[in-house]
Amino acid sequence: MIPKLDTGDTAWVLVSCAMVLLMTPGLALFYAGMVRKKNVLSTMMQSMFMMGLISVLWVWYGYSLAFSPGHSMGGFIGNLDFMWLHGVSNTEASPLAPTIPHSVYMAFQMMFAIITVALISGSLADRLKFSAWVAFAVLWATLVYNPVAHWVWSPNGFLLKMGALDFAGGTVVHIISGVSALTACLILGVRKGHSSENMLPHNMTYVLLGTGLLWFGWFGFNAGSALGANGTAAVAFVNTNSAAAAAALGWSVIEWIRNGKPSALGFASGAVAGLVVITPAAGFVTVQSAVVMGLIVSLVCYGAIFLKEKLGYDDSLDAFGVHGVGGTLGAILTGVFASPAVNPVVTKTGWELVKIQLQAVGYSWLIAIVGTVLLLKIVDGIFGARVSPKDEELGLDLTQHSEAGYEI
Repeated sequence: MIPKLDTGDTAWVLVSCAMVLLMTPGLALFYAGMVRKKNVLSTMMQSMFMMGLISVLWVWYGYSLAFSPGHSMGGFIGNLDFMWLHGVSNTEASPLAPTIPHSVYMAFQMMFAIITVALISGSLADRLKFSAWVAFAVLWATLVYNPVAHWVWSPNGFLLKMGALDFAGGTVVHIISGVSALTACLILGVRKGHSSENMLPHNMTYVLLGTGLLWFGWFGFNAGSALGANGTAAVAFVNTNSAAAAAALGWSVIEWIRNGKPSALGFASGAVAGLVVITPAAGFVTVQSAVVMGLIVSLVCYGAIFLKEKLGYDDSLDAFGVHGVGGTLGAILTGVFASPAVNPVVTKTGWELVKIQLQAVGYSWLIAIVGTVLLLKIVDGIFGARVSPKDEELGLDLTQHSEAGYEI
């Protein structure tokens, strides 16, 4: 029986589109609260601007390069069959989502592309020229994000054919953004005054509000990836909340033991880490596994951020410590915990699946590192990636936008 377009499925995915888009303003608040007040506006702009830039690139050629059924460059990326959404119907389904219009599937994937690029900015706060950021975002979205989305989610993607599981973006979103963030911050170097000046978050209320918006939007991110209002969406929804809750509590307990009291920043960081780790596994694991994954990621990501201080690299807002580390862990744990009893898509289990997941992680790390090094070097050669020491001292709000976040 050929599936027909379903109004309930279509309505749920449209709502999920809006929820995932809301995550980018949530991320903007989350990041902005953690910088100094002279950089609050510029930090928010680095995320918010992607809502305009990546949206246009996606309908122009991004969706086609990621999801066209054909290949180019030996299967590295898709082709331009869907350029300007040619052939993307409002009344016929996508092969990957047989009960919703193709245009709705395209829009849902667009929201993922937007926030994935925005995530990288968390490692580059306080020191990157806005012009350089925009140029890097265009190149990175085109030559890193689109290929990995093609590998993992396109019908002809080689990682999909290999059997790699990524329900909602462990490799496609979190690993490549987090690893690219680490690579970029190592190239840029530390902020002026790093380890000698007070760089504590200037507004924790923003951080908590951003966390709440991310947590809310993540239900669209994960449960929406079921691409229908169905039992898989229900599984992903419950698992998303359970992992986030467990990780937020786990991080708080760790801080309580080590420091004598839990912090709001720790609770927020734990919640986001839990949301990250469950993303690739949301529709494949039991709720018990989701809680265990949340507890594990709280310990691992806390350790990664603690190690950052020891190693001295300046991942300003812990984009790598949460997304790179959490996404990598989530992809591997998906191999450990994925169950055919939860989702019949899971056809391999145990070490056989873990090996496949490790290969997917390796390919994702490789393209993120190599792509970021090459693209950031190109951007630096053309624009100069880093602001001057004087501009860094004055703050990026004034020097990059001629505005101030606060007029008090």
